[in-house]
Amino acid sequence: MFGISFCQLVAPSTSLLTASPRCCARSRLVVKMAASVTVKNGKSVESVIVKPPVHPTYDLKGVIKLALSEDAGDKGDVTCLATIPTEMEVEAFFLAKDDGIVAGIALAEMIFNEVDPTLMVEWFKKDGDNVSKGMKFGKVHGRAHSIVVAERVVLNFMQRMSGIATLTKAMADAAHPACILETRKTAPVLRLVDKWAVLIGGGQNHRMGLFDMVMIKDNHISVAGGVSNALKSVDLYLKNNNFQMGVEVETRTFEEIHEVLDYASQNETLLSRIMLDNMVVPQPDGDIDVSMLKEAVQLINGKFETEASGNVTLETVHKIGQTGVTYISSGALTHSVKALDISLKIDTELALEVGRRTKRA
Repeated sequence: MFGISFCQLVAPSTSLLTASPRCCARSRLVVKMAASVTVKNGKSVESVIVKPPVHPTYDLKGVIKLALSEDAGDKGDVTCLATIPTEMEVEAFFLAKDDGIVAGIALAEMIFNEVDPTLMVEWFKKDGDNVSKGMKFGKVHGRAHSIVVAERVVLNFMQRMSGIATLTKAMADAAHPACILETRKTAPVLRLVDKWAVLIGGGQNHRMGLFDMVMIKDNHISVAGGVSNALKSVDLYLKNNNFQMGVEVETRTFEEIHEVLDYASQNETLLSRIMLDNMVVPQPDGDIDVSMLKEAVQLINGKFETEASGNVTLETVHKIGQTGVTYISSGALTHSVKALDISLKIDTELALEVGRRTKRA
């Protein structure tokens, strides 16, 4: 069983998560945590868990407080206050009602701790593990009132994160040897949480926001007056401000790729990655044509990392991954997530009986 302990938000001297060279080396707020697994002889050993991505200003504890406050309003849980004796203690179990990858266990611990530090939580699985329909994968013991108050907020986070992790795992496996990335198409205020779920599912994080990587997209290129002008302006800006970070430029045609390569051959540049946008062409029969993408990768010939974007689905990602691209980015990982069905039940036998009746356990 797993017990996860948490410390307060701190600003470490070095990042707890090594993501990619594009990240700036600056002080960031992160959550420190440690997990241990209890073995039969009573000893504990460290168990690796997926740490959240780093962000310089994100207040994860503040997000938790906001979610709890949103639920409690100005009166608290009036149903609990009316029906549950204040000091009654119970045990409730987490039940998976679908097959998938569980995520949000570490965050659930933080929420329970915020509601009531006396609650005792034990896990039979850890973030990133497979769960199956009907499986009990964790339990919480303590004041019934506290458990029920925390229940919905915990489940809302866990179900969303588990849904993201489940899809990410499927896409990451299919995309190999390419790496799967999410985008900035995340739920407002939940970006760190969404991107954490991607890591738990076996994907990698794209840029966290507007601050940690330069991404020159079509609108920037249009305003700057072309790809070369945009790249030149970026290189000058980074040099003048002494910023060290990755630079990616979006290309949509072979002409734009040639312009990028010509610029790079004649100038000192911090460019690190070329996005190949919408070079996956859907076919009438439902298949995709990746010949343009493959030719683009061959044209770049390893001079820069490459990223395929557009028309990326679970059905298409394997074929895209075989073209030689370094990365494949998919907004669907976070903007179209299907939550994994999870419940927290005190009376698990009745819950399982109902679940079997409704084909959900």
